Amino acid sequence: MSEQQSILSNHWWSFSSDVQGIPVPEQFPFPFYYQPHQLSQLAAQQLQDYLKGRSDWAALQNAKVGKMFGVLVVRRDDGELGFLAAFSGKIGDQATIPPFVPPFYDRLQPNDFFRIGEEELNHLNSQVQILQQDSSFAQARADYDGLKQESENEIEELRQANKKAKEERQQKRQSAASNGSTAEDQAALEKKLKEQSIHRHFLLKDLKRNWKARLETAQANIQKWEDQLAALKKARQEKSASLQEQLFDRYQFLNAKGEVKKVTEIFAETIFQVPPAGAGDCAAPKLLQFAFQHQLEPLALAEFWWGPSPKSEVRKHLHFYPACRGKCEPILGHMLQGLHVEENPLLRDRVQVEQLEVVYEDDDLLLINKPSGFLAVPGKSWTDSVFSRMRQRYPEATGPLVVHRLDMSTSGLMLVAKTKETHKALQHQFLKRTIKKRYVALLDGELEEQEGTIDLPLRVDLEDRPRQLVCYEHGKAARTHFKTIERGDGRTRIHFFPVTGRTHQLRVHAAHGQGLNLPIIGDDLYGTAADRLYLHAAELTFIHPSSGETVTIICEPEF
Repeated sequence: MSEQQSILSNHWWSFSSDVQGIPVPEQFPFPFYYQPHQLSQLAAQQLQDYLKGRSDWAALQNAKVGKMFGVLVVRRDDGELGFLAAFSGKIGDQATIPPFVPPFYDRLQPNDFFRIGEEELNHLNSQVQILQQDSSFAQARADYDGLKQESENEIEELRQANKKAKEERQQKRQSAASNGSTAEDQAALEKKLKEQSIHRHFLLKDLKRNWKARLETAQANIQKWEDQLAALKKARQEKSASLQEQLFDRYQFLNAKGEVKKVTEIFAETIFQVPPAGAGDCAAPKLLQFAFQHQLEPLALAEFWWGPSPKSEVRKHLHFYPACRGKCEPILGHMLQGLHVEENPLLRDRVQVEQLEVVYEDDDLLLINKPSGFLAVPGKSWTDSVFSRMRQRYPEATGPLVVHRLDMSTSGLMLVAKTKETHKALQHQFLKRTIKKRYVALLDGELEEQEGTIDLPLRVDLEDRPRQLVCYEHGKAARTHFKTIERGDGRTRIHFFPVTGRTHQLRVHAAHGQGLNLPIIGDDLYGTAADRLYLHAAELTFIHPSSGETVTIICEPEF
């Protein structure tokens, strides 16, 4: 057996069940929005059974934070089907754990450049810390600060004395003039007073010069220490940059065409400019790289979460998830070249709407019932939206028209203003949070609580837009009241009353472990995809800008 065959055999997974009758996918699934193929599901189930059967892996489920695993269904040259398995990042202190495919580079291996470089960096960090905490360095700074304060006090004291002396000289001049002194006496007095003024001027000048010399000597003493510190920090920076560059050189990604591209080249074309931490360490890139290296044909990919969710994210044990956008999208954009990849289903399966349903209309405004899957405003790849339809319908309308937005997946009431003045007045009500909103949703599970309030601050996941994170440090306040309407058959019908209007607020508040811990049915980001997202904006109450009357419009969902 050749070395390559030996490596392959250590990572090849044969299906434990008969898959002969299952047709292979005609196209590789779009990795950022997909329903796992039947073969991927079988592979994932087999991997999960493997994890359950090993105590060391089962312990991961009881850890504080779980892990993303991935399977890649592949076909060998002889036509045999099998699959590969991988995990993101590392498990404990290990990155290479057969039968999982290896990482691009295992930085945890002993006696390797990265470990040696890390030790050197740690030594430099220690030297910097020791120098910063050195008592002599601190004393030099304290001595300088003390001298500076003393100099400022002494110089100010002499300034005040000079000012007082000047006032006394002026009084002497006035007294001599009023007492009828002769011109000779006044000239003699003026000469004496001028000499006194010059003397005091040079006293201040000499004092400043002496203090400047003393402070420069004290500053020079500090500078010796700061030069040492700057030299250490520069050496640390250069070592870190060199180590990072060497590490980046290990991350060279293959694609189906056999082309190679460095991670730095891939991310140079993105908003990141440089690779973010962990780029290339996710399961999907590792699986594809191993397949290309061993002439295996990738057929289907699926990734699932194993174990507890992180505190900030929504991750459910055993749920499938798409590849992340921030780290993986640029990498997979290169790696999938040469494969027949299906079109983004979000673009392919756009909702076709002949006419938007108008629920209410008058001379100033209207409310439409936006269908699920239809955009509120034009997107990058799709222009048909509520805004574009309203612009066609009311070509003479002034102002932005759309007063607020709904997620593409959310259906229900949207306010549209026909004039700039109406738009401004309604938007002011949204900003002041005087507009009352009620949403209807179906939750995937039976909620025990009858009613309550969810307070979880939110911010965007910079590495996986548009997914939102719960973040108490940088997140914006997000509050939702809820009331359970009915429960049964594994579902809960619920009313949401959002106080704030953050992106994906209701979806995250429903799915997050610190929220209701039950995702909305059909939530492809925070739960499990279905025929639609079962979330509907059912009721809006606002003050009519023209009449000043309170208006309530209701449009209940069909589900």
